[in-house]
Amino acid sequence: MKILLIGDIVGKPGREAVKKLLPGLIEREELDVVLANAENAAGGSGLTPAIYKELIAAGVDGITLGDHVYRRTEILPTLEAQTNIVRPANLPPEAIGRRWAVVTGKGGGEVGFCCVLGRLFMQPVDSPWRAVDAVLAEMPSDVRVRLVDFHSEATSEAQLMGRYLDGRVSAVLGTHTHVATADECIFPGGTAFQCDVGMTGPHESIIGRRIDRVMHATLTSLPTPFDVAAGDLRLNSTLVEVEPATGHATAIRRICERLAN
Repeated sequence: MKILLIGDIVGKPGREAVKKLLPGLIEREELDVVLANAENAAGGSGLTPAIYKELIAAGVDGITLGDHVYRRTEILPTLEAQTNIVRPANLPPEAIGRRWAVVTGKGGGEVGFCCVLGRLFMQPVDSPWRAVDAVLAEMPSDVRVRLVDFHSEATSEAQLMGRYLDGRVSAVLGTHTHVATADECIFPGGTAFQCDVGMTGPHESIIGRRIDRVMHATLTSLPTPFDVAAGDLRLNSTLVEVEPATGHATAIRRICERLAN
């Protein structure tokens, strides 16, 4: 089974990259399931119902979110109603949305997935370790293929989560920093790992935002809108191949597709 996780989709440019590049990628790589982190898909922060539908129509099977999950409150009914979108599992129990989901791939196999927030250099949240344990215990035992999107800032914490889950999930793939890391590997227990998948959107930018805006704010300390940039559109993703019977990863590969101007 081939599973693709698309890194943080940033604004309209990121969505354009997905719509134009994903169909060809699905066909070329013969992908079974496509997951995407979409917490920055609406103007660089949050997600709306219309954009959720747009991404699903483009070929995304399941959506993960992150620390901007509730930035657009209009997404709340979608989080309650749809079965293929998850909020971070280590938010309080009262938080709106699913903690995990299962989608069916093109070949008929099922993939369970969830996301959890890191705590180093992030806003306070519940323990990601206890949350992911609870999620794995709740997932149907016959869903052997499982992917965790670890939305975190620190590479050390991401590596620790990968080691913590080695042998218990098919993949632990990081999002949030918008910078792809070159540390993809398969741990001894059969879990594929990468600290951060990277960003889908404008790379002529500061992690997706206009360079001049970020520079001005940094040099002057004046309030400045961090508008989404527009140049050098790329789709960053990671492809994991999994043996369905065991849930163990057999291959992992970074993919970066550039949208021609």
